[in-house]
Parts: sequence; C-alpha cells; structure tokens
Amino acid sequence: MAEGFWQRRVVAPIVAQLRQGITPEKIALTLALGGVLGLFPIIGATTLLCALAAWWLRLNQPVIQLVNYLLYPLHLLLLLPFYRAGETLFRQPHVPIFSVADLAHRFQAGPLQFLVDYGMVGLYGVVVWALLAPPTAALLYLVLRPSLKALSARMPVRGD
Repeated sequence: MAEGFWQRRVVAPIVAQLRQGITPEKIALTLALGGVLGLFPIIGATTLLCALAAWWLRLNQPVIQLVNYLLYPLHLLLLLPFYRAGETLFRQPHVPIFSVADLAHRFQAGPLQFLVDYGMVGLYGVVVWALLAPPTAALLYLVLRPSLKALSARMPVRGD
C-alpha cells in the first residue's frame, strides 16, 4: 500500500512534470525549496512561503506543496529543536513551551510580555532555520538533480 501511495502521489507527479518538458533542474529546485520552506519554524507559514517561492520562481505549485505537506510531521518534530537552538544561540533562557500550566501562568502574569517572549522564541527559531536553509537547499538540489536528469534521459522525448 505504501509503495502505491509513493508511486501515485510522489513519483507520478514528478514523472508527469518531466514528460511535460519541465527540466530536471527546475524540478530539483522545486523539491529542494519545498523541502526547506516546508520546515520553516512558524506553524501556518509554510504553505504561503512555498506558494510565494513557486510563484516568484515559476515552479510547480502542486509539487512544492506536496513536498511541504509530506514534511509536516518532520516540521512539527523540528519546531522545538529550532526554538531551543535559537535560544541557545542568543544565550536566552528556555521558555516553557509544552506545559499548559506554565503557559497559562505566564499569560495571566502579563499578556503583552507573553507575546513578546514567545514572539522572540519564534524569531530565534527562524534565525536558526535561516542559517541552515541555504546550505540544505543547495545540498538537496545537488543530490536530486543528477537523479532527475537520469530519469529524464530514460523518458520518451516530448511529442513522441
């Protein structure tokens, strides 16, 4: 069943793009950007970021969003490491994130300070992501491009 899912939902759309004449480089860029933008450490922002990147660079919207959605579980798992790494990078104390009691207490103590504290945690996470995203995207692109070129070479020429 999993093989059918991957074939139908992941491989087939990429092969369809190659058959339509989209270059392996453009598909590799789409996959690489979808991969890094899909891990942006602010919940709810990844769909918009992927849409904007695809629109600006004229990449395939469905493919970049597919990558984004497939990475959602990893995105959730990486939120805390991004936030904690950012707090460490900026030498700030770790704010409680998973304790509902601590969250409620901090909010009741001062709603504005609560927003500032957790807004800064988000910003710290974004900084760490921004440091890691460019080399990760480049690495993904360089790894994916040869595979997609090889796959493209085995496909019939467009119009046959």
